[in-house]
Amino acid sequence: MKTQRIRPRNLLSIVTLALLTGMGTAQAAIFKDAQFESLQDAGNYIELERQAQARLKADAGDAEASAALSLALTFADAGDAKRLEAGAKQAKRCIEQHPTAAVCHLATAQNLGMQMLSMGMFKAMRMLDTLKESWSRTLELAPDSFVARVQLAKLYLTVPGMMGGSVSKAKELEAAVHASQPETARIIRVNIAAEAKQWGAMEAELAALKPGKDAAMREEIRDATMQLAQVFLADGKDLAKAKSLYANLLRDQPDHAAGYYGLGRVHIKMGQADEAIRNFERAKTMADADEYPIEHRLGDAYLAKGDKAQAKAAYERFIANKRSNPANLDDARKSLAKLG
Repeated sequence: MKTQRIRPRNLLSIVTLALLTGMGTAQAAIFKDAQFESLQDAGNYIELERQAQARLKADAGDAEASAALSLALTFADAGDAKRLEAGAKQAKRCIEQHPTAAVCHLATAQNLGMQMLSMGMFKAMRMLDTLKESWSRTLELAPDSFVARVQLAKLYLTVPGMMGGSVSKAKELEAAVHASQPETARIIRVNIAAEAKQWGAMEAELAALKPGKDAAMREEIRDATMQLAQVFLADGKDLAKAKSLYANLLRDQPDHAAGYYGLGRVHIKMGQADEAIRNFERAKTMADADEYPIEHRLGDAYLAKGDKAQAKAAYERFIANKRSNPANLDDARKSLAKLG
């Protein structure tokens, strides 16, 4: 799951958020090859690995196939340390064979982000420069890369100055494509506004975006909308505004869980447990459902309704799921413990 970006209060939070930012759009706008791109967008890494291996067998010098294999090894099962290591070795091999192929450096950046998430704080901090260099090299080789430009800008915005962060550098990345790639520039401005907590500016820039069918842009819009809606949702600050943002997201991206999940959270806050449950159950049917702590919130909804048995079952499912977001696990365990 992708976390909502909030102001971190300690170095561990800073590093974790920076790493999640660095690997933001891992499933989009990477390959020129349409088949590879389609499999990547769908997150079908098993088939991506199979096709990449077949392509490399036919042509060992195929740079895109080499990078595809690295990404497949990296993301098919991020909890498998051996596959993650194999992905790193494949990315290194890709760069050694194709030092000027942007896709190889991009695969390296993605793998680095996943590696760092499993490391201790201080070891991960030492690798931040390498991650930044990988994104920078990708962008140098492919100046039109939406993924590299946006992820590098987000990394600059998230990491503090003493660790290489810089709002001015993010603004430079935006200015470089302000006229030539207006939508890329706009999504960077969305993130700059978010970092400055200028919620009105962030909302205006988001509303003006024209994503079309681009998967990477749609994902950025999804993440930013969820972040902004969370601001209004927190402490019931402006539930109507949060509901409107989630409803717009559902309208524009009905094939993703985000809109349903967000509306479910709003309905809990509004005391409408049945409507919350309906939205959470629908969110569970979406392909990207694992990106959100749906069972945790479903447990909260059943608890609000007074159905302790269903609440307990939902909390237990969430805790048992190895892919559950650690940030929600403690709350879910506490809620479950109270149920006895």
